[in-house]
Amino acid sequence: MQFLFADYVLDADRRELRCGAERVVVEPQVLDLLIHLLQNRHRVVSKDDLIASVWGGRIVSDGTVISRTYAARKAIGDTGQDQRLIRTIARKGLRFVGEVRTRAKDAGDIAAASPSPESTRPRSSATDRPAIAVLPFTNMSGDPEQGYFSDGISEDIIAALSRLRWFQVIARNSSFVYKGKAVHLKQLAADLGVDYVLEGSVRKAGHRVRITAQLNDMSTGSHIWAERYDRSIEDVFSVQDEITEAIVASIEPQLYAAENIHARRKAPENMGAWELVMRALSHFWRVTQKDNALAQSFLEKAIAIDPHYGQALSVLATSQTFGAYMGWADMSATVPAAERAALKAIQADNEDPWAHHALGCTYLLTRRFDEALAEFVLVLRLNPNFSLAQAIYGLTLAFCGQWQNADEAARRALRLSPRDPLSALYYGVASYAQFVGRNYDEALQLAQAAIRLRSDYASAYRLLAASAAMAGQTDVAASALQELRRTQPDISLAWIANQMPMKLETEREHYVAAFRRAGLE
Repeated sequence: MQFLFADYVLDADRRELRCGAERVVVEPQVLDLLIHLLQNRHRVVSKDDLIASVWGGRIVSDGTVISRTYAARKAIGDTGQDQRLIRTIARKGLRFVGEVRTRAKDAGDIAAASPSPESTRPRSSATDRPAIAVLPFTNMSGDPEQGYFSDGISEDIIAALSRLRWFQVIARNSSFVYKGKAVHLKQLAADLGVDYVLEGSVRKAGHRVRITAQLNDMSTGSHIWAERYDRSIEDVFSVQDEITEAIVASIEPQLYAAENIHARRKAPENMGAWELVMRALSHFWRVTQKDNALAQSFLEKAIAIDPHYGQALSVLATSQTFGAYMGWADMSATVPAAERAALKAIQADNEDPWAHHALGCTYLLTRRFDEALAEFVLVLRLNPNFSLAQAIYGLTLAFCGQWQNADEAARRALRLSPRDPLSALYYGVASYAQFVGRNYDEALQLAQAAIRLRSDYASAYRLLAASAAMAGQTDVAASALQELRRTQPDISLAWIANQMPMKLETEREHYVAAFRRAGLE
């Protein structure tokens, strides 16, 4: 049976989705979900029904169901905001609402559906942007302590590729999940939804470094480019640029030849400063209070070596604002210092997305909402693949009352980095967006998904308590409030009223009322 809707054809027998002549790569569970919704399009499909059909009745988290629903919408050009094809029915489930035609396959249909050689290349979505994952390069130096160096090579290549708007680059936190794991590239590509995978290794000895890199095309399973570089340590930045340019040339030769785009960022004067920043990033991404403090100490040392090193300044500012947001540092002292560091970083390199991201965070935390939104728009123009910035942009929109745009930004962050250790934050932003939209049940489920990923995330407990209270689930609200007091002992109605940076007074009153209903004093 074939289902025809919008510009798509889903062949249930061949388990194949096409947009026109282009094949759309879809994960098996996502395809099962789509087929089930199409087969039952005349009714609302409950979550329990989906779990029974797609997961065989196994216990799965709400976050898993939400992420597969999001992936299904993405695959067919729909969004959680538009819901042109898949509609969420509050407290009921999902229903496929698009116009659908069906046809049985015969020999003629099979011939018509056969792809031409030009259309066999898989895509991560219905768009024509190639998607790529850069795996953490393997440390071949024999010293585990040198791991930061090989990670830094990978991180810089990801940053360089991310600035090219015609690539979809999987965020660092998702690709680094596979560090040290024996995973088949085909499976990895399917998990992340990418067309290409870059892998490599780094061997550092004294003042010399050997870097190997290989680009794999997942449509054929073969590598399309490979190179080895033997250089002095001081030449590592030029090697990174060469690798980036080679990837671009291999994937998009015509565009590369026409524009010859370079994604170089300003290198520090001293190699030691770069190494300190890479050490800092390895701690920053562990997302703990202790590691955040260690990251800042490495960054301060880098800045002492090179006071005009923009990357060190911008990551320091980001680390400081993140610590303030997570409640790890005093906001009144931290945010002004972060703003100064961000402005210095922008002065050093006006096109550094991290610097503008940090500045946007300081504006948000000090309630300069219009300036914050402008900074995040600029960040995402400089690096459309910056998942953390996408999420905080969504949070800013939610604090401004624009809940639908906020929800879309949060889900875009999850799409850009589907295996991110920061996914709890992204789910938290999506939960708050739904709370602002008065969709309390959905906000509650998203908050629970965030808590399952990170049990110490105070913001998620705040959202769970507030959403459950407004949804009339008093037991859930009471339990969430108890956990909130554990993770945030100083929580009070006064804290909610004074510390949450909400632009609209009506939204502040709404949030306070929810906590009062939950039993907070």
